[in-house]
Amino acid sequence: MSVSDARSQLVLHLDTMEQLKKLRWDERALPVMIESLCARLAAIEPLVVAFVTEADRCARLRHQAAELARRWPDPASRPPLYGMTVGVKDIFHVDGFVTRAGSSLPPDLFVGQQAAVVTALQEAGALVVGKTVTAEFAHAEPGPTRNPHNLQHTPGGSSSGSAAAVASGTAMLAIGSQTIGSVIRPAAYCGIIGLKPTYGRIAADGVVFYSRSVDHVGLFAQDVATLQVAARVCYLDWRPSSARPASGAPPVIGIPVGPYLEQAEPAAVVALVEQEAALCGAGYSVRRVQAFADIEAINHRHGLLIKAELAGEHAPWFAAQEHIYRPRTAQAIREGRAVDTATAEVARAGRAALRCELEQTMAVAGIDLWASPAATGPAPAGIHSTGNSIMNLPWTHAGMPTITVPAGLAQGGLPLGLQLTAAAGADEALLDWAAGIEAVLSPWTAG
Repeated sequence: MSVSDARSQLVLHLDTMEQLKKLRWDERALPVMIESLCARLAAIEPLVVAFVTEADRCARLRHQAAELARRWPDPASRPPLYGMTVGVKDIFHVDGFVTRAGSSLPPDLFVGQQAAVVTALQEAGALVVGKTVTAEFAHAEPGPTRNPHNLQHTPGGSSSGSAAAVASGTAMLAIGSQTIGSVIRPAAYCGIIGLKPTYGRIAADGVVFYSRSVDHVGLFAQDVATLQVAARVCYLDWRPSSARPASGAPPVIGIPVGPYLEQAEPAAVVALVEQEAALCGAGYSVRRVQAFADIEAINHRHGLLIKAELAGEHAPWFAAQEHIYRPRTAQAIREGRAVDTATAEVARAGRAALRCELEQTMAVAGIDLWASPAATGPAPAGIHSTGNSIMNLPWTHAGMPTITVPAGLAQGGLPLGLQLTAAAGADEALLDWAAGIEAVLSPWTAG
């Protein structure tokens, strides 16, 4: 099959995503939905390679769907995610699946109890389609996954399979993780919604860690509405009564100008100006605010911290298995071993300091959330790199909740995303605000 034929086939299947959404809530249609999904997987998965290979995937899904229907025969009693299909990044433990973390190391090294977020989704009625491809140990060595919008481009990473599965409609929801930009960036590259919560608000257990001080569990979906339902299930402390903008007024948005924004490519900067104009035209107040004067120092200390913690996680295995690690992962571990404890602790303390600084700036400037490019530009060509996560780094370092919404197309038709960041703990309001901004940008993006 030629690349053009493959792309045409992907577009055809992407157009049927709305049909799958409608099917998932009807018990009588659940078997039909599973058959549609299996047909979709047969057509798309060989091209996109979002999932770790599994024998008899569809037989398992048929059986689990039947069990789901038997468990909740009464439509009135069904849980909120009944029949929703979910992809799970292959650093999370899922009962019945092997965890490989994108690595060739012996998988028995990573055996553990099922992640709490997976359990929460299953108890809410979700069906696990399978493990999604991850870069090795959620770092920088990519797997074989391709971008559904153009198979010659990266889907981003490290949560590459999770983003690609949702973008291609082989999962309605997916779990990922973010240590720098591994949820927000691939979501932007693949033209979908990605959510990184406030640090710690979704449990990060049952996982092969990269950096325990920084790792966030994140979610992917095709629309904000789906994430709003999923977040209520996945968060440890969802607060439906959380404060909302007074009188339903739209949030005041701040764009962080200065050296941080200068890291973006011209295409992303031009797109941001267009996104700002679209939002202003819809009645939003947008202010340009000086921020991140010390972005180089922030970038540096984040890199020191996560590499030091990566080295600590792999200390039991690396000495004996170094030859099995792929080059970029091995190099990051070697660099992390050279970071002393005091330096790592200073970098760790800098996270809270940056959060405080950003929230003070928000208060002084009178803004509710930040808006910035979700990536330096569109997805780069090739699948040997996952792209540049530098635009996501400071928000992850600060542990503040961040979401990306599709926000235009670059030259060549690849998606661009707008990254929105709220104050720590304001995840509920962020999702509400994102729904409004999604409504503004979606028609404009489609155009």
